[in-house]
Amino acid sequence: MMKERGTFLVPTLSAGEAVERAAKNGVLKGLRAEKALAAATAIRHAIKLAVANKVQIALGTDAGVVPHGTNAHEFVLMVEWGGMSNMDSIVAGTLNAAKLLGWDKNLGSLTSGKWADIVAVTGDPLKDIHDTQRVVFVMKNGVIYKQQSMSVAYPFYPNEIRKP
Repeated sequence: MMKERGTFLVPTLSAGEAVERAAKNGVLKGLRAEKALAAATAIRHAIKLAVANKVQIALGTDAGVVPHGTNAHEFVLMVEWGGMSNMDSIVAGTLNAAKLLGWDKNLGSLTSGKWADIVAVTGDPLKDIHDTQRVVFVMKNGVIYKQQSMSVAYPFYPNEIRKP
């Protein structure tokens, strides 16, 4: 029904991972730990169902559970827990997130006329999704907010499809 109606799923997998970790590390005990472990299992199952049924997925995180600045780990979980391709997880965090918010006319892809929002990472996230967590350059609306050596950086964005 979500696919039929064009409904987006924003799974916030990192929140499920955080409570699962808390249960496994003994921070949560008893029924709370059991609930956390059951929730993580249900989240893994739900994301796989959504992917299999081609539901639109947008990246989101739970800032109350996940430390700010670690948001790119959600890309990894979409691939590892959800079975998404690396490119599909990147699209979930760029173009799909913009579409969900109704901002895709201004951002979500590197397209003429859109705002210059760019994230560059070391390596190639299409080969290793963990590279999304190695940010070396951030530009928002044409203003550079973070810059390191760009000698090995690879900007990722969904409208560039490369063949292996």
